[in-house]
Amino acid sequence: MSLKHGLLGFLDLNGPMTGYDLNKVFMSMFGYIWPAQRSQIYHELKSMEKLEWVSSDIIFQTGKPNKKEYTITEEGGAELKKWLIEANIEDQLRVKSVFLMKVFFSGRNTINENKNIIQSFKKECLELLNDLKIGNQATNHFFEIEFGDDRIYPDVVYDFEEEYLQMCVKWADKTIEKLEKFDKN
Repeated sequence: MSLKHGLLGFLDLNGPMTGYDLNKVFMSMFGYIWPAQRSQIYHELKSMEKLEWVSSDIIFQTGKPNKKEYTITEEGGAELKKWLIEANIEDQLRVKSVFLMKVFFSGRNTINENKNIIQSFKKECLELLNDLKIGNQATNHFFEIEFGDDRIYPDVVYDFEEEYLQMCVKWADKTIEKLEKFDKN
């Protein structure tokens, strides 16, 4: 996924938004699968403006700093559509995980060290799963985004994230069990 395309998607769904609002909704919906820094979002918005995928208006405010509100353009809508229909499934199925690479080479560690690493991984997965459930409840009302008939798509993304984290917890349990059996031999 391209950060630019994710931002275009929210502008397409919700209409005009400030960079601040885009950052909040992006992190709420995609923080787990695509953690982006606020500075990255503002950088991409500036870049998309040069590409003419978005336009911006200054919203003048009294007693507060002015805001810059972004709107998707016709060119931005066409780019979003092009990206959405691109079939790149093979690349999406490849997982790049430094963690799994470390596990692969963990024979240099003691069994206890490796069990501790896997237990920490499981704990983090459980915390993320809990955060995901809390976040999903909040996003139903977040910025009053009206998904309408499109509500199924955020739901299936949530389902994927939940299933993935549950799989990670199950994997951690099986790995700890294997390490304990191996340690007894």
